[in-house]
Amino acid sequence: MNTAVSSNSNPPADAPARTVGDVMTPDPITVRMDAPLQMAARLLEENEISGMPVVDAAGALVGVLSETDLVRARATQHLWSRWPGLAVRHLMHAPVLTADREMGLREAAVLMEKAHVHRLIVVGEDQQTPIGVISTSDLVRAIVGEHADD
Repeated sequence: MNTAVSSNSNPPADAPARTVGDVMTPDPITVRMDAPLQMAARLLEENEISGMPVVDAAGALVGVLSETDLVRARATQHLWSRWPGLAVRHLMHAPVLTADREMGLREAAVLMEKAHVHRLIVVGEDQQTPIGVISTSDLVRAIVGEHADD
C-alpha cells in the first residue's frame, strides 16, 4: 500500500512511487451524454471544476466534457445558434484517455502532455466506471509536495 508523502518533507529515496490513486479527486461529478449542454455548464460552474466524465444511461464512461468545449461552442456560430438543442454528446470528446489508480504520476504526466489534455479519467477495474479524475492541477500539487524543501 502506498502512503501519501507529507507536503512538509521530501520522500525518502526508498519511498514507493506515488500513484494516480494517491492524488486523484475521487467520486467525480459526472454528466449523462443526453443531458442538455446548459445543465452541463451549470454543473461545471456550480462545482468549480473545469471538466467532467460523460456517462451513458448505465453509468459507463463514454466521453469527457470540458469548459474549453463549451467556450469553443460559444465561439463557433453554427454551434452557438443551435445551443438550446444540443446535448452533451454533441460536444464531448471521445474516446477518453483513462488511467487506473495504480498508474504512476510520471506516466500520467507523460500521457497528458503527449495528448495535450488537462485531465485523465480514472476508471475502476471494469475499465468503464469513472472512479476519479486526475488533472494538471493535481499533478502540480504533487510536484509542490515532492519539492517542498527545495
